[in-house]
Amino acid sequence: MTDAKKKAVVLLSGGLDSATVMAQALNEGYEVYAVSFFYGQRHSIELDCATDQAFAGAVEHKIVDIDLSSFGGSALTTDIDVPKHDQIEELTDEIPITYVPARNTVFLSYALAWAEVLESFDIFIGVNALDYSGYPDCRPEFITAFETMANLATVAGVQGKKLSIHAPLINLTKAEIIQLGLSLGVDYAKTTSCYDPAPDGRSCGHCESCLLRLKGFKDAGESDPRVYVED
Repeated sequence: MTDAKKKAVVLLSGGLDSATVMAQALNEGYEVYAVSFFYGQRHSIELDCATDQAFAGAVEHKIVDIDLSSFGGSALTTDIDVPKHDQIEELTDEIPITYVPARNTVFLSYALAWAEVLESFDIFIGVNALDYSGYPDCRPEFITAFETMANLATVAGVQGKKLSIHAPLINLTKAEIIQLGLSLGVDYAKTTSCYDPAPDGRSCGHCESCLLRLKGFKDAGESDPRVYVED
């Protein structure tokens, strides 16, 4: 008789990174419980991709409805224009207006609540600290701090059962993430990265997220299967 698989809650946005993280969790033998969020984002088409990805490997997939747009402060949740660029070299080190205040803190808190109910001690998130837009909640220091808090704030934690926040992509380039995902069988045609997609779902090709994605595929020597407006 074999032991039951360990359960993991995976934050699944529908993007390239989270799809890779789910594949990594599955490859490590976890039983995946995927959670996505409709938080008032203009690019909510990503939830269609998340549903497709979850169908391929998750035991259960929840889409949680929260409204971060009520606070504003981001081009992803208000009518502020998403910045567009012709070349990736135009991106700066400043935290862009596409940063959604406290988003990963909120998302991880929901994942933590579900993990408690599931009696899971593992949460996976696809944050990355190399080829990314400089968001403060994608840094290793944030993940470490949240894990510390999670072990102070949960029944399992105070009973000495350690909960881990896994961020396996945090020190990888976008090209390395893509190569890892392809080795794990990720279908990147079922992912979207665009912050300002066309009504039919095609990616704009000029927001910071599209530019980082396109550079990643180029550096990996692979073709991006996503359809762009200018294709």
